[in-house]
Amino acid sequence: MALDLKITGGNLIDGTGAPGYKGDIGIRDGRIVALGEVTEDAAREIDATGLTVSPGFVDIHTHYDAQVIWDKMLSISPWHGVTTAVIGNCGFGVAPTRPEHRTNIMRTLEKVEGMAFDALAKGLGSEWPFESFGEYMNAIEERGSAINLAVLAGHTPIRTYVMGTDAVEREATEDEMKSMADIVREAMEAGALGFSTSQATTHHGYGGKPVPSRLADMIEIDRLVGAAREGGGKIVQATVGPTLFHDQLATLSKKHDMAISWTALLSGMSGPGSHRRHQETTAKLRAEGVKIYPQVACRPINFDFEFNEPFPFEMRPLFKQIMETDTEGRKAIYRDPEFRDAFRKDTGADAKNAVAGWVDRCVISMAPNNPEWHERPLREVADSVGKDPVDFVLDLSLETDFVARFRFPIVNYDEEEVAELLVDDNLVLGLSDAGAHASQLCDACYSTHLLGHWVRERGTLTLEQAIHMLTQKPAQIFGIEGRGVLSEGAMADIVIFDPATIAAGTLQRVYDLPDGSDRLISPASGIQSVIVNGKLLIDRNTTTPEIETALPGKLLRSGLAA
Repeated sequence: MALDLKITGGNLIDGTGAPGYKGDIGIRDGRIVALGEVTEDAAREIDATGLTVSPGFVDIHTHYDAQVIWDKMLSISPWHGVTTAVIGNCGFGVAPTRPEHRTNIMRTLEKVEGMAFDALAKGLGSEWPFESFGEYMNAIEERGSAINLAVLAGHTPIRTYVMGTDAVEREATEDEMKSMADIVREAMEAGALGFSTSQATTHHGYGGKPVPSRLADMIEIDRLVGAAREGGGKIVQATVGPTLFHDQLATLSKKHDMAISWTALLSGMSGPGSHRRHQETTAKLRAEGVKIYPQVACRPINFDFEFNEPFPFEMRPLFKQIMETDTEGRKAIYRDPEFRDAFRKDTGADAKNAVAGWVDRCVISMAPNNPEWHERPLREVADSVGKDPVDFVLDLSLETDFVARFRFPIVNYDEEEVAELLVDDNLVLGLSDAGAHASQLCDACYSTHLLGHWVRERGTLTLEQAIHMLTQKPAQIFGIEGRGVLSEGAMADIVIFDPATIAAGTLQRVYDLPDGSDRLISPASGIQSVIVNGKLLIDRNTTTPEIETALPGKLLRSGLAA
């Protein structure tokens, strides 16, 4: 029987970290059936001479939970070679949700994950095609997707489903914890990959209140992790905070024999060199057999924002009043000289927080009446008009009714420190945040950035190391089976690219969300082909026409396709 697809003459890098070799790949019925010298005929053939052929990339940290309902292509991830994505991270998601809680869930996603409320409302529609977690899984499967999806059951919607508005006000009762545990077990039985939660102090929801998962004590978190294990869950993803970090995660992992991946170990979290103590603690835990896997990022964590939604500063107590008021209230606060002086002091170069010295890292990304200022350093422009940088940004924000936008990296911008994280085998590459903060950042292009910048330009990683980090390693840690490697019998998720040109393109602002809202995207360079379950999804950076009517992605229930 002829092959469905044959790839010839490429440099095959199998995802295991082993050296690449020249060879062919034969594909039939969605699986790799031959490797090496393949002589069988095929209905379609791709010449990969001079190109690298690798497993499809596995992105373990995305937020496409809502977007998948209206964007089956899950752009932009497949443009950059991602063939499998994990959604439901940080305890967030859209299921389970009662009809009366839909607005609260969308407002929470708007605030904490930077998703436009009107886009969510229009994209999800007035009648959501699900209420329970199982119904949500069925809705994804029935609609289809361009790439494979695995789903985590998020703590915040589960807590909201059980407790309603009290979810952001208090700890749960024994009966409420029992109800939540039942939902978690049911989610695992419906095919959830695992459970996710957050105790991050930066995670504020609508009205400035903590997101629901932050009101949970360790008794509740322990109960829900245990329920995930009982239901067959494979992974816990946690966004850490003061009450949920190394000690607590280690206890949970050992007690329930669960792998835990936490977000995120970044350069500069608590000043220069602060990442190293977390690496040392992780190395000690791993040596003891604890299954703990901190997630790292290969790009600076840049935020493009306007001061009506000043996300980078919302972690600061000074901005609590900003989160608790409306647009007119913010304008009044920003005009106040005392607030401006406090803002300068709280974020000055000698401050001890993640936004310290931000004005010297900041560029103006949009100044509607002064396009000549676009992409210029904030301090340079402020000096040119004779203003203090803080006065300048707040004046410009007020003058433009918050249309003016600014961008700066919060953490992970010291490349020497980031390199230390990338070469640490105890860590796992993640945190693309694809689908979230759409108008503020775009790190869904992390894979092509890793291969272009950290492999080709800096030489920090070999091609084999980088591909292992993008494929087999995250798949194994998260329990996604049959993917992440080029081997006979494995699913045919494959990327073909030019290592000499692969790169993430310059960020572009487009207005293509359901309500016309904006988001940032990055085109990819050097990607020739993306294959999902044996079907050619992208050919020379263009989606193939036949894909629109026969989407190749699979819902990976419990990490496996049906």
